[in-house]
Amino acid sequence: MRIPIAAGNWKMNKTVAEASAYAEALLQELDTPGVEVIICPPFTSLYALSQKFAGSSVKLGAQNMHWELKGAFTGEISGSMLLELGCEYVILGHSERRHIFRETAEEVGKKVETALKLGLRPILCVGETLEERERGETEAILAYQLEKGIEGITTFPNVESIVIAYEPVWAIGTGKAATPQDAQEAIAFVRGKLSEQFGSEKAQQIRILYGGSVSPENVGQFVNQEDIDGTLVGGASLDAGKFLDIIKETARISGGI
Repeated sequence: MRIPIAAGNWKMNKTVAEASAYAEALLQELDTPGVEVIICPPFTSLYALSQKFAGSSVKLGAQNMHWELKGAFTGEISGSMLLELGCEYVILGHSERRHIFRETAEEVGKKVETALKLGLRPILCVGETLEERERGETEAILAYQLEKGIEGITTFPNVESIVIAYEPVWAIGTGKAATPQDAQEAIAFVRGKLSEQFGSEKAQQIRILYGGSVSPENVGQFVNQEDIDGTLVGGASLDAGKFLDIIKETARISGGI
């Protein structure tokens, strides 16, 4: 059985003080078995939240990392630094990194490989733009991003620790979520590609999330789909109350409570 995930990507939001207050509010109300909760704050809040979440079930994740462990890379952060800060997860290949900062699929793949080597669990994001979807290129884009993202880990014994997040670019921050059927079809396609690469047994162990305008009102429709193992939540995760509702609904649908 795949344990569902509720992951919050804060992007460039919250000061250390705001993050600490959020963590206290979250922990005060969090009592939801059967769901893995991950918070991915800005780098500046990682240490403070590692202290707040110590001894709790909440996992800490980063929003990016470099593929090298050290070197002359001004403004970057390494996976070994993230581990020291208490991170267990790292988001890689988010559409904002790909489209705003021009990260290539090959660069994302190098990051995934380094993360797994270090024992960090990558959350590899894949997804198409609206123009690509309208041209009927969704599967081709997903196949390419996935292929480049995992090509360096095909012989790794721990590939099942990777998490994939399907995030259609046209649904991120727009308030326009994909339909549950859209998401299920895309994620089933991704799982099929994983099966071709790693075999059906490992592919069934890999958790695949949906991300894109997830809310307390619609999360249940996504988690209820056969191949969707939780959500990567952006804007709604910035409000502790809304994120708690998403966690609780995920648990309810998946049978955790």
